[in-house]
Amino acid sequence: MAGKEQNKSPVYKRVLLKLSGEVFQNRNEGESLDPKVLSSIAGQIKSVRDLGVEVAIVVGGGNIFRGMPGQSCGIDRTTGDFMGMLATVINSLALQAALENLDVQTRVMTAIAMPAVAEPFIRRRAMRHMEKGRTVIFGAGTGNPYFTTDTAAALRASEIGADALLKGTKVDGVYTADPFKVPSAKRYKQLSYATALSKNLRVMDAAAFSLCMDNKIPIVVFNFFKKDEIIRVVMGEPVGTLVHDGN
Repeated sequence: MAGKEQNKSPVYKRVLLKLSGEVFQNRNEGESLDPKVLSSIAGQIKSVRDLGVEVAIVVGGGNIFRGMPGQSCGIDRTTGDFMGMLATVINSLALQAALENLDVQTRVMTAIAMPAVAEPFIRRRAMRHMEKGRTVIFGAGTGNPYFTTDTAAALRASEIGADALLKGTKVDGVYTADPFKVPSAKRYKQLSYATALSKNLRVMDAAAFSLCMDNKIPIVVFNFFKKDEIIRVVMGEPVGTLVHDGN
């Protein structure tokens, strides 16, 4: 308790939260978008906002459509990637609705212009939204095929000057091997960018990782579904895996 009392304020003032599309689904019931899951995610984001932390979010679209697997259906990679970008917009709008049900002011901004649906991404406008206390969700990836939403998250984190990129997953950090396949796998508490690269740990894809490394944006990989874990992350507690420059 004494340690918690000493650290009363968040160590990160502005964060970019990356969530995969799979976190929105309920595989047991075959739902791509589960309202209960959306409500839970929104509640966790609100808890961070209530600490005074500025939050931006990038969501994936894998619960609805993935570009690369579409090739097996005769859909070329470029078209498939654009379809995947549209899927991220669906998730963004769903998350926006869940957040606003909790009275969290939210704006969706997209890399592909669709003014009837959301605002176009303009960096200065996005930053102004956050300064006014609004949560911003970035949809449609980077707006370009052949780039993942991990890359979109790293790009947006760089553009808005985020203090950290938080990658919420179903695993509590980065391991020496897949913990679901190798029970003896060990979790890294901290990693340097160089170590993550040399060990090919696949924290994020290469383009995303390079952006974070070049701009010295720490990456925290943590279990988003563990109660209050995201609060512990922004408060600087040693949870998940921290990837940083090693200094």
